[in-house]
Amino acid sequence: MTTVMSREVRVVEVPVAGSPRRGPLTRLVAGLGNGAVQVLLALVALFWLMPVFGLLIASLRSEQANTAGGWWTIFTQPAQLTLDNYADLAGNATIWQSFLNTVSIAVPSTVLVVVISALAAYALAWIDFPGRDWLTVVVVGLLVMPIQVALIPVAELFGALGLFGTITGVVLFHVAFGLPFAVFLLRNFFTGIPVDLVEAARMDGATEWVVFRRVILPIAKPALASLTIFQFLWVWNDLLVALVFADQDSAPITVALRAQLRQFGSNIDLLSTGAFLSMAVPLAVFLAFQKYFVQGVLAGSTK
Repeated sequence: MTTVMSREVRVVEVPVAGSPRRGPLTRLVAGLGNGAVQVLLALVALFWLMPVFGLLIASLRSEQANTAGGWWTIFTQPAQLTLDNYADLAGNATIWQSFLNTVSIAVPSTVLVVVISALAAYALAWIDFPGRDWLTVVVVGLLVMPIQVALIPVAELFGALGLFGTITGVVLFHVAFGLPFAVFLLRNFFTGIPVDLVEAARMDGATEWVVFRRVILPIAKPALASLTIFQFLWVWNDLLVALVFADQDSAPITVALRAQLRQFGSNIDLLSTGAFLSMAVPLAVFLAFQKYFVQGVLAGSTK
């Protein structure tokens, strides 16, 4: 005799969660559509670029035209536009020398910070040596030290070494205070690189220098580009450090333009031209590294 065992099958209904609630901004974007959102973003961008456009137009107008009316009058009087201000700026020895001083300060400060911090960050991230964790804590602690605390002691040190009032002194100060943030930024990026890549290179007989140059640096291009932009913009637009450590012969363009503010009403053409030229160089640097900068911002957002 065959016995048939029957089992009762019980169906359990599992509630399915619905779509997540959308916020008011999300519903507004969905209601407007992509075209309307793009138009809105374009209007916002134009609004934020309005001062830059006004500065450009002011740099292309004569002193009399800038004094007589606002920059928007060029829409009815386009004959006001001229390149004479830039020609006069090229012949202004003070502004031109200050511009060259700015390049002499910003470029070495950026290159030294990027190179030194990349080497230090690699050592803190991938080389095991005594005191590595404590050294990392010291680097993080230096991030909270304000520049104003070190102005007087470093000025006394530079005076004893004969570096006060020189471009070298300004560069060394920027490098010293730019390294903590740079090392912290790159170390965090380096630690996110898969361990298998580094270990595979070491097993193949690669030295630490080869691993750093052939494995780490190609992957770290977004982080290096972001650091380059941050450091260059900070040094190029600096005024406080230059006022303290630079003399008249080594002063950057920020100090030179500040000196011209005393006669703002009579040299607005010189100020606008110099200010736009000072702004154009960092903008060109940002556009040159924009591709890698965007990659660095989006790093880690997707897997």
